[in-house]
Amino acid sequence: MLIVRPGHPDDLEALMALATNAVPALTNFPAHRERLGERLEASRHALSESIASPGSEVYTFVLEDHAGEAPRVVGTASIRARAGAREAYYTWRREMLIHASQQLDVRREVSILSLSHELSESSLLCAFSLDPAYRGGPGERLLRRARLLFVAQHPERFMANLAVAMPGHLDEAGLSPFWESVGRHFFVRDFGEINEIAGIHSKSFIAEVMPPFPLYEPLLTETGRAAIGSIHIAHRRAAADLTDEGFAPSRHVDLFDGGLLFEAPFERLHSVRNNRWHPILVDNRVHNAEHGGALLANQETSAFRCIAAPHALTATGQLRLAPAGADQLNLDTGRAVLAVALPELDAEAAVC
Repeated sequence: MLIVRPGHPDDLEALMALATNAVPALTNFPAHRERLGERLEASRHALSESIASPGSEVYTFVLEDHAGEAPRVVGTASIRARAGAREAYYTWRREMLIHASQQLDVRREVSILSLSHELSESSLLCAFSLDPAYRGGPGERLLRRARLLFVAQHPERFMANLAVAMPGHLDEAGLSPFWESVGRHFFVRDFGEINEIAGIHSKSFIAEVMPPFPLYEPLLTETGRAAIGSIHIAHRRAAADLTDEGFAPSRHVDLFDGGLLFEAPFERLHSVRNNRWHPILVDNRVHNAEHGGALLANQETSAFRCIAAPHALTATGQLRLAPAGADQLNLDTGRAVLAVALPELDAEAAVC
């Protein structure tokens, strides 16, 4: 059985392996032992505190496989409670300028990129990485959406708007056409190098080096323009799942690789609008072949657990759950569980 739970310091080695194997390498999930250790400790501390409003908290979750002799961490994902709590969260915002002259009878609409930090006031879903053997499987959707059931239970800990940045297009050599067209001219660094610096150190250098004036898209290289708002091929299935959840493409793109950012108001998400609380009835007659599946989460914070499991409702609204599922959620008959059905993912949209 697969289960999502909060990460703890003992998960450090597993997270190091996941960061090393991330495709592509993620700015917000560097393979750096000290930084990942700090993130796990920060998450543990945030979960143990009573939070009245979102700040610099980072919540890290792991996907754990219980199929073998011992549980094994095979994925991780995080939420930054407020993207710009410590330093501004910068993106490029796509806008349109109109250049017109009555004398010349000319009117042109020109796309521009403006440096923006308006998503600093959003909560950021980030640092998503899976063991290669689990990519495209049921654990991927469980891990991605379990975070949202945590948000649904603790809205005071998060901003009203959620955002997630998709990795942008890289060429066959692992280079970012967008970076080569824009960032290299200001930072004089390779994409991989600046990605690592941004992930390990402060991002204050962005405001120091990036141009404060708009960039005109027609002046960029053809390959650079084509990469604006792109999604890395390995993450197109994730984008389809986010769209089904209720996220929509925004006008923001990643500062370094031009990857598309998705946004959604908290209350518009499927996992928020359609979840329901039910008292559970532990019943060993609930089987995969006979009953529908859903994401199920307990009411805990530090001991939060979320699984995908078959279930059925009684005439009185109790949720019938097999003993194995109840054990994984640390629940017994009469306790409440938060349940939300998994929508069917559009097969065509999910093709990579």
